[in-house]
Amino acid sequence: MKRVDVAYVMLFDERDEKILMVKNKGKNGSYFTLPGGAVEDGETLGEAAVREVKEETGLEIEVGNLLTVSEAFFVGRGHHAILFTFIGSITGGAVEIIYPDEIEQVTWMKVEEAERYLDISIENIKEMTTVPYIMRGIVN
Repeated sequence: MKRVDVAYVMLFDERDEKILMVKNKGKNGSYFTLPGGAVEDGETLGEAAVREVKEETGLEIEVGNLLTVSEAFFVGRGHHAILFTFIGSITGGAVEIIYPDEIEQVTWMKVEEAERYLDISIENIKEMTTVPYIMRGIVN
C-alpha cells in the first residue's frame, strides 16, 4: 500500500456551533468530510491544508494547532493514509465551489450532525483540545 498524508481543517463557528463541511462526489456515492486532501510532493502539511480548503470551498484560511491525527487503510485505492486535522480560521474569500466535478456542496453543519461524519466527539470539538503543529523547516 502507498503511504499518503492527508490534511483536513476544522473551521468552527462557535457562535452558531457549526462546522464547515464539504460533500464530496465519490464513485460509490457522495459523502461529507471536513475540507482537505492529499499533501503534494514538496508541500508541508500546513500548506496542503490551506490549498485544499481554498480549492474545495473558495475560502482563505490560516491553520493553527492540530486537533487530531488518525490513520486508515483505503483498500480500494491501495492507500495507507495518515490524516492530520488542523484547527483553522477564515481570513478571506467567499464560499464557492471551484471544482464541481469533485465537490457537490459546501455547508455549515450543526456540530451534532457533523459528528456522525467525523472521528471526533462533540466534546473534543467544543473543547478544541489541540497540540502544536511545528514546521521544523529544512534539516540537512
